[in-house]
Amino acid sequence: MAQNFESMFTARQPVWGQIGKKINRARSADEVLRQGGLNWSVVQEPVYADGKLIPNCKANVRDSDKTVLGIVSDRYQVIQNSEAFNFIDTLIGEGVRFENVGILQNGRRCFVLAKLPDRYVINGERIDPYLVFCNSHDGSLALTIFMTPIRILCMNQLNLALKKASRSWSAKHMGDVQWKLHEAHETLKLAHNYMGALGNEINVMGRIKMPDTKIYSYINEMFPVPADASDIQRKNIKQIHDDIITRYYEAPDLKMLDKTAYRFINAISDHATHSAPIRKTENHSENLFMKSIEGHPTIDKAYTLVKAVA
Repeated sequence: MAQNFESMFTARQPVWGQIGKKINRARSADEVLRQGGLNWSVVQEPVYADGKLIPNCKANVRDSDKTVLGIVSDRYQVIQNSEAFNFIDTLIGEGVRFENVGILQNGRRCFVLAKLPDRYVINGERIDPYLVFCNSHDGSLALTIFMTPIRILCMNQLNLALKKASRSWSAKHMGDVQWKLHEAHETLKLAHNYMGALGNEINVMGRIKMPDTKIYSYINEMFPVPADASDIQRKNIKQIHDDIITRYYEAPDLKMLDKTAYRFINAISDHATHSAPIRKTENHSENLFMKSIEGHPTIDKAYTLVKAVA
């Protein structure tokens, strides 16, 4: 296999481990942004092509270095980082700890990552709840908060698309004190609801038995080999199959689990977020981070499969 066997299960980091900057005991939103290098503003400038003004368009430009972050409609209202993340002051007062902050796509998106104070033990294991606050300056995303629970034993991500609780939600930009209090309390409530629903779902998946034949069947269904596949494609798909199977059967943190849907979901999450890509692009870490917090399609597909037999 492409990866050293032992390296699969050691020195684990969460999906944000290779991007952004760690925050050191920030006591305010301003301090979070300053430590993370997000204390700059966006200004809007007219857009020209061949010397002619393009109507109804504006360029969102970072004031510190004049980098163009996006071309947007002239009706688009810029939400500065200081505005987007200003209610985190209230969350700090609720015991939330901010751990990581950074930019994506050269500043088109910015994020702040926080750990909630609550401790959750689900199915006998510690699962820590994290939140990612993400704002964009290219018009692609309103300020959005993503649930990002991590199974501490292996750093596997478990932000499943649950029916009874949302894994992400948008926040409005009002700015006043009452809004900050409301948004902070609403965020903590939604996060708590999600973790409760996740705990119930993990317990359900822990009761769904998965015989070996079903494991192989699901892997083949998720990663089929096309009839006209080239030798290289067949080799790559086999590598994916082998990687998932190895993680399912050999990962130290999974051996202790029964052969259930929960074990299978963890093997898939392990593969999706910790395996080395067949072709690693320059933006791999950033792309994996965004794909994972928004809901990794591979993990979502596996969850849909196991729920179909629940």
